[in-house]
Formats: sequence, C-alpha cells, structure tokens
Amino acid sequence: MTEPVAANDFIRDIIRRDNEQGTYGGRVQTRFPPEPNGYLHIGHAKAITVDFGTAEEFGGICNLRLDDTNPDTEETEFVDSILADITWLGFHPARLLHASDYFEQLYQWAEYLVGQGLAYVDDQDTETISAQRGGFGRPGVDSPFRDRGAEENLDLLRRMKAGEFAEGSRVLRAKIDMNHENMALRDPVMYRIRHSHHFRTGGDWCIYPTYDWAHGQSDAIEGVTHSICTLEFDTHRPLYDWYLSHLPLPGDQPKQIEFARLEFTHTITSKRRLAKLVADGTVDGWDDPRMPTLRGLRRRGYPAKAIRAFCAEIGTTRTNSRQNIEALESFVRRELNATAQRRMAVLHPLRLVLDNWPTDASGEPVVEHFDVANNPENAEDGTRQVAFSGELWIEADDFAEVPPPKFFRLSVGREVRLRGAYLVTATSVDKDADGTVVAVHATYDPATRGGDAPDGRKVKSTMHWVSAPHAVDITAALYERLFTAAVPGDATGEALDDLNPNSREIVPAKAEAALAGAAPGEVVQFERLGYFAHDPDQALLFHRTVGLRDEWAAIQRRQG
Repeated sequence: MTEPVAANDFIRDIIRRDNEQGTYGGRVQTRFPPEPNGYLHIGHAKAITVDFGTAEEFGGICNLRLDDTNPDTEETEFVDSILADITWLGFHPARLLHASDYFEQLYQWAEYLVGQGLAYVDDQDTETISAQRGGFGRPGVDSPFRDRGAEENLDLLRRMKAGEFAEGSRVLRAKIDMNHENMALRDPVMYRIRHSHHFRTGGDWCIYPTYDWAHGQSDAIEGVTHSICTLEFDTHRPLYDWYLSHLPLPGDQPKQIEFARLEFTHTITSKRRLAKLVADGTVDGWDDPRMPTLRGLRRRGYPAKAIRAFCAEIGTTRTNSRQNIEALESFVRRELNATAQRRMAVLHPLRLVLDNWPTDASGEPVVEHFDVANNPENAEDGTRQVAFSGELWIEADDFAEVPPPKFFRLSVGREVRLRGAYLVTATSVDKDADGTVVAVHATYDPATRGGDAPDGRKVKSTMHWVSAPHAVDITAALYERLFTAAVPGDATGEALDDLNPNSREIVPAKAEAALAGAAPGEVVQFERLGYFAHDPDQALLFHRTVGLRDEWAAIQRRQG
C-alpha cells in the first residue's frame, strides 16, 4: 500500500549488509518513538516514512512506541493524535507500545548496574551536576558521591523509588568517564525524581528514566534490530551502545542509525515555539492550516500521498539541510492536479451584466446550462452542468477601466472568452458615489456558444465566471507564509521575530452551486485560482492549499 521512501540510501545499504551477514537472522524491526507531549509535524513525516517504509520494504515490522518518560508534559490527547496522524499518513503500527510498559524492567536493570559499580546516586542538584560536566576542551569534575559503595547506592536508589526524597534532591547517574571527549558519556543521568501523576501509571512511580536510559533498553526489550533516529542523536549513539553492552539483554543488541531531519524554509518545527503560537492566539490551534503540524497540513488540504512522495524523492542523508517549501508544494500540486475536481469560484466579485441576454415569454432572463469537465486530467470524472445567465460574477482583477500595457482581460471595447460559454465584449460601467466600478455591462455573441467563434476570430483571454442568480456564498481563507524569512530567526536569533502579520486573509466569495455539495475535507481546484480544501467542520469555508503556479519549477530554472 505504501510507497518505498527511496530506491537506494545508506540506511538500506546497512540493512542489506546486515541481512547478507545474517546479523539478525534476516529479521528487520524498526520503531517510531515520539514523545506524547504535542502534535506531530512535517518533520516527523520524514521519520515516519523512513521507519515504517524501511520495515515494510524488507518484510519486517514497525511499532509505534510512545516515549512517555516525562509525566509533566504528556497526555492521552497527544497519544490519540499521534496514532490518528500516522494512520492518516498511510501507515499502521504492528503494535502500539509505551516506554512506561518497561518501567519495572528498566528499574531492575538500573539496580543491576548499581550492583556492578556502574551507576551511583548523586545528591547534587541539577545546576551543580551540569557545571561539573565541564565542556569541550574542559575536563569534567567528579561528583563527591561518585565513589559511594554499591550497597549504599542501592539503598538510596530504592528509597528514591519509594518516594522518600524531594524532587531535585537526588539523581541516579551512570559511572562512565567524566573526562570523555563525548559529553554524553560524562556520567549521564539515568533517573530523576518526579512526584507527578503519569497519564498511564498514575502514582505508581516517582522516579522516571531519562530518554537515553529508556531508549536503547526499550529497543532491546521489543526486539528492534535497526533503531533509526535523526542526526541530533549521533553523539548519543556511544551511550546507547554503552548501556546495551553492560546489560544482560534478552536478545541481540539493536543498532542505532542516524539520518538528517527534515526542515523547510519559512517553517519552524520547535514544539516550544509552536506551542507559543497556539497559546498566544497567533494561530487558531494546532490544526490551523498555517501550522506545520500534520493535522494543520491535512486541514489545509495536503494529500498524505504527496507528503510520502516528497519524502521518497529526497531520500535519507547524513547531512542536515533545509528543503525549499516550494518543493513540497510542487508535489502537493502534482497530486491534486490529478485528483481534484474543478469548480468555478470568484474571490473578489464584480458584477457582469449581459445587456442583450434573452428573456423568456414571461420576461424572465433565460437560464442556460453548460457541460463542464470535472477534471480534464481524468475523463472518468465526467462532467457537470453549470448554470449561465445574463448576470454573472467575475473577478474584479479581470476588468480594468483603463487597461495597463499587456492587459488582455476585459475592458470597455475588448472581447474575451467566458470559460466554456460565450465571447463577450464590455460596453460600459456603473460606478458608485466614490467612483468605484460596481458593475460592467457587456454584450454576448450568441454564435459563440462553447467559447469559439464560427468565423475563427481569436481572443487573448479566457475568464472564469459564476452565474449570479445561482451562486452560493462561500468563505475563502487565503494564506501566505507564516514566517517572512526563509530561515526564521536567522537575523535576530528568535524565529518568532519573523512572523508574518499578514499570513491569512479571509474573503467572502461567490461560487457555482456544485460547491455546496463538497464533502468535508474535500480538495477542489478553483479554476485559475488554486486548490482549496473544504473545512472539515465549518461548511462552505475553503482553505487555499496551494496556488496553480509551480514556484518550485521557477526556482529551479533560476538556479539552473
């Protein structure tokens, strides 16, 4: 069902080599391990496609494991949203697991390391421990509690677990090397005290494992073969291996592999900053169509297939880079061009009156209907009937009373084609008291039904329209970049300084009657205007997904 993430990349090369050497008996098992403290974003999409796609390609399995080791920030709401987003993206975990499933085993292994003299309880506070770690080129300082005996350490650890000590008063640290060049190996913290309610385990625990302590051991318990992470965990791999090599594992030791994370121009993926946008009311929530969250992109109309295809195209590397957001939009546009139904809508309506339009015997304007293709890219989508009358809505930008050079659309004395209908010529205008044009008068050529003149005369512009008596009122949300800078914060150091105050415009619009039947979440093409997604909750609100112009192609031409 799912597409492979890339035909060839270094991760697959590693797995092929392991399979050829029989490292895991030909078995491939991965996992996707997000922390349930927020909503998934576009950067997670890359990790999801790599984790799930790689396992699927090699006939293996991929589990979803929630890294629920911080009770202060995690909620069931986020667990549910993560599972829903993964499913929407097109993947299905073999099992839904939690790091908290292994709290007892992790604790028993912690006692094992204490007994081996490889872990100790430190009575110092976090700030002191951090200062003593030193820095690059500066040696660390041994804790005064580093040489405690195993028996005393074990007693203190058990008392920590029993809840005898206050938060921040003690931690359990691995005993490795305070002068190691890799800072991750300078006696890292394994457990900290948290007297907090955990959304799954309640009050059963008051000590919680750090990510580094829970990560590799959870992989080993589950039988993960290839633990695929983003590049920021590269320096943590020696610690990952150190823990595993000093424990009595139930099976093979998993292998951690790192790849570059996915970042885009004009976009941030920091959970802290995204949360601030929500809290400050800058956006309407985590599913605001301007947000880079998967549910925001879904609401905006991004097809999951396009996101997967983009991730496949860029593959995996070990070099961090920032992708142009226009490149992703190009994949979205390509997918929607093939699948979206076409409809006509006018975002900035101007009335067009056909003065010579016929009336019936009762004096009412005649109504005609035209068969219009639902999607020229797919004949199987068929046609629909669109009403046409003597009063229409056209885009205000499609008329100029005094046309500038190279303006080929409607102006007084000029003939244009109305999409699929007739050729019309503007004759005069009506203005309000301020001198603003409020209506354009025109005549139509009845011999040009369908849009072509029998005498072969040519016009330079084809315009879309909506029959005024048959129009439905809709609301369109038009979006620009949420951040004005290609790299938000590059100039000031704070990404939120580059917020675009004009990232959204809400406009009342007129649309053909067929749009009233659009399904919630359906994406359609507004002809000449772009792709728009029908809001899943608010009827007749349409979010502009992307425009019709392929900006990525233009960027590539300039760079070429």
